[in-house]
Amino acid sequence: MERNLKNVLVISFGFLFLFTAYGGLQSLQSSLNSEEGLGVASLSVLYAALILSSMFLPPIIIKKLGCKWTIAISMCCYIAFSLGNFYASWYTLIPTSVILGLGGAPLWSAKCTYLTIAGTSYAEKAGKNAKDIINQYFGVFFLVFQSSGIWGNLISSLIFSQSSTNGEITEEDLACCGAYNCLTDTTNTTESAKPSNSLIYTLLGVYTASGVLAVLLIIIFLDQIKSDQAETEKEKLETPSFWSTFLATFKHLKDKRQCLLIPLTMYSGFEQGFLSGDYTKAYVTCALGIQYVGYVMICFAAVNSLCSLLFGKISQFTGRKLLFALATVTNTACIIALLLWKPHPKQFAVFFVFPALWGLSDAVWQTQTNGLYGILFEKHKEAAFANYRLWESLGFVIAFGYSTKLQVYIKLYILLSILVLSMATYGAVECLEAKSSPGTPTATKKENGGPLTQETRM
Repeated sequence: MERNLKNVLVISFGFLFLFTAYGGLQSLQSSLNSEEGLGVASLSVLYAALILSSMFLPPIIIKKLGCKWTIAISMCCYIAFSLGNFYASWYTLIPTSVILGLGGAPLWSAKCTYLTIAGTSYAEKAGKNAKDIINQYFGVFFLVFQSSGIWGNLISSLIFSQSSTNGEITEEDLACCGAYNCLTDTTNTTESAKPSNSLIYTLLGVYTASGVLAVLLIIIFLDQIKSDQAETEKEKLETPSFWSTFLATFKHLKDKRQCLLIPLTMYSGFEQGFLSGDYTKAYVTCALGIQYVGYVMICFAAVNSLCSLLFGKISQFTGRKLLFALATVTNTACIIALLLWKPHPKQFAVFFVFPALWGLSDAVWQTQTNGLYGILFEKHKEAAFANYRLWESLGFVIAFGYSTKLQVYIKLYILLSILVLSMATYGAVECLEAKSSPGTPTATKKENGGPLTQETRM
C-alpha cells in the first residue's frame, strides 16, 4: 500500500474509534446526566472552551509537538471526558469538558495539516495536481469518519436495551413529554427509566477502550511527517502571528455580509443543540426510554451523511438558494409539528421521522453554509472560517446553556424565530451579491462543504 494512503487510513480509523465514543456520549448527556442539567451544562462549557481553543491553540501546539503528537495528545483529552462520566458530577464533568474543548481545535487542525502535507507530498512524487490528491484524501477520511455517528449510537442502544427498567413509562409520565414538558417532573421520569450503573459502566468502558485504541493506532502506526515537510508547514503556521489571527477574526466583522451571516451560522449550532440536547430527552427518552436514543441518532446520522453527499453533488445544478429554501421549509414544518405532537410509544415510527427530516435540513446548513463562506470570502478564508467556527460554537453554547431553564415549546419558538431571522439576513446577502456582481452566477457555482463541515461538531 502507498505509504501516504496508509497514513490517511490510520488517521481515518483513529478518528472513527475516537468519535464513536464521543458522538455516542454527546447524544446521551441530556438523558444520562440530567440531574440539575449537568449533562447539557457540560456540553455548553465544552463548546465555550472550543471557541477559545480555536482562536489561540492550534498553531502553537502543532509548532511545538508536530502533527502526529498533537493528534495523539488531543485524543487523550477526549478520553478524559469519557473517564469523567464514570463518576458524573460538577467536579468531574465540567473540568473534563474544558479539557476536551481545549483539545478539540488542535486535533482537527493537526488532522487537516497532516492530510494536506501527505497529499502534497504524494502529488509531487506522482506528478499530479496537489488539490486533486488532497481532496481524495479528505474524501477517504470522511467516508470512514462519517460512520462514527452510527457505531457510537448503536453501541449505546444495544447495551441499554439490556436494562430491566425498559417499558416502565406510565401514562402520567407521558403527559410530561413533548413540547410542554414538565421541567420539575422530567428529571424524575428520566431517572425512573435510567439504566443500572453496571450497564452505564459497561458502556463507558467500551467508549474509553475505543478512545484508547484510537490513541494507540496513531502512536504505533502513524508516520511522523518528514522534517523538511514539517518545517514548511510550520512556516505557514507562523506567518500570521498569534494576535493578528485573533484580531483578523473580529476585523472581518467590518464586512457587512459577514455580519448578516451571523444568525444563519448561529442557527446551525442552535438546531444541532436542540436535537441532541432536547429532542433526545423530552421526546425519545421521556416516551420510549434511553435505550432508543442511539437508534434515533443513527437515523439522523445516516440521513445527514447521505444528504450531505447528495447536496454537495447537486448544488451545482440547483444552486444554493433552492437548497436553503428546502431546508427552511423542512425545519419549519418539523418545529411546528413538534409543537403540536404529543409523543406516545404507539407512534413509534414518528420518533424516527423527525431526526430523518432534521438530518436532511442539517445537511443543507452544513454543506451550503460552508460553501457560501468559501465563495463570498475567497480572499479572507481563514478569518471567515474562524468566524464560522466562533458563531456556530456560540450557538451550541447558548442552546445547551438554556436547555434546562426553559420548557421545550419556548425553545422551539426561539428556534423558529432565529430561523426566520436567518433567512431574512441570508436573503439580504444574496441581494448584496446580486447588486455587486450582476453578471456572475454565484448561485449556480458548485458549493461543497469540504472538511470544515465536521470541525465544529467536534
